[in-house]
Amino acid sequence: MLFSLFRLLSFLPLPLLHLIGIAMGWLVYLASPSYRKRLKNNLTRAGHGRHLLSAVNESGKGIFELPFIWCAAPQRVLRTARIENWELAQQALDAKTGAVFLTPHLGCFEIIAQAIAEKTPLTALYRPPRKAALKPLIEGARSRPNLHLAPANLSGVRVLLKALRKGQAIGLLPDQVPQHGEGVWADFFGKPAYTMTLSAKMHQMSGAPIILSYAERLSWGRGFVIRFVAFEETLGETPEQQARAINLAMEKLIARCPAQYIWSYNRYKTPPGVTAPGASQ
Repeated sequence: MLFSLFRLLSFLPLPLLHLIGIAMGWLVYLASPSYRKRLKNNLTRAGHGRHLLSAVNESGKGIFELPFIWCAAPQRVLRTARIENWELAQQALDAKTGAVFLTPHLGCFEIIAQAIAEKTPLTALYRPPRKAALKPLIEGARSRPNLHLAPANLSGVRVLLKALRKGQAIGLLPDQVPQHGEGVWADFFGKPAYTMTLSAKMHQMSGAPIILSYAERLSWGRGFVIRFVAFEETLGETPEQQARAINLAMEKLIARCPAQYIWSYNRYKTPPGVTAPGASQ
């Protein structure tokens, strides 16, 4: 049922989907006090409170563009995207070092893996949805030629490392809250957030460079600009230092189009089994 609905919506033009998304974004914002509070608090904490109205619009667009990104023909989807600075990634791939692409929940992040896979094999870390009904939709939607999914567990980590050692690319969402034992506490916009350590480990174990990426959503449904950015932070030696460096890079990336970050995401939650920062051991 859900797949059929998404499939049907995918035939609509992107500008119309974004227009519907804006309306639904405001409906959810006004109807849900918890959603409204988290979005406003996270925006304000990050120093981007002036973008509140735009952030509500963009959050709705981000949801209603998914049927198009996931279910429309790949050629139609990729025609909406313009790529900038791909040569940064190509240099790493030509050198056979592999590449670690870090993509935060910024703009149309779902289109980036498709765009990379159009140019080179990509293995992306994937965490199955909690709701079983969503699994066929999401897994089927993300299935593309040259795009491989690695489960977010030990076997998946081995798959990622194997791809890097073959000189291929991998993709991670560095601002996704990891499971117990997969992260450390590190500041994100001035507040401790449980942050994955995997991206730094992949870089250290393989020598593959870290490359940042995001897809800025253009106004009036005109498509997306996918940008690749060099990672310039010093990782440091400890997992905490490395996680903070990753978060700092994400903060700078988000500042490029702050209204398009998913501020309603519960980035500061404490996963089960993890001791909250400042709590007694």
